[in-house]
Amino acid sequence: MKKKQLFATIFVTVAIAVTAFAGEADITQVEVIRTGPDVYRFSVSVLHKDEGWDHYADRWELLAPDGRILATRTLYHPHVDEQPFTRSLNSVKIPADIAQVEVRAHCSVHANGGKSQTVSLPEK
Repeated sequence: MKKKQLFATIFVTVAIAVTAFAGEADITQVEVIRTGPDVYRFSVSVLHKDEGWDHYADRWELLAPDGRILATRTLYHPHVDEQPFTRSLNSVKIPADIAQVEVRAHCSVHANGGKSQTVSLPEK
């Protein structure tokens, strides 16, 4: 009986360690271009040790200072061999009273929690 318990404990520990290996997704760079009144283009670089379809960075989000999600860029597949990777989102409308946004990444296992970046919106 003790061997079964030991095996089960080892199995669970290894499974947790393997799942956690890729860690959280981090924002490494953000470029913002104003394309019109209250309209912006965001190019965002994400770093995450994607392991395949079961564990990968699956989106990044733009948040208002109050935490409200303003926009989301869905990442439809893993980027195992492309790290960090950059993806853009065009025609993002942001209310005129917002001067800064937080950019955060999300991964399919750990959700949010990696390094985010706060960026100021350009006036012109």
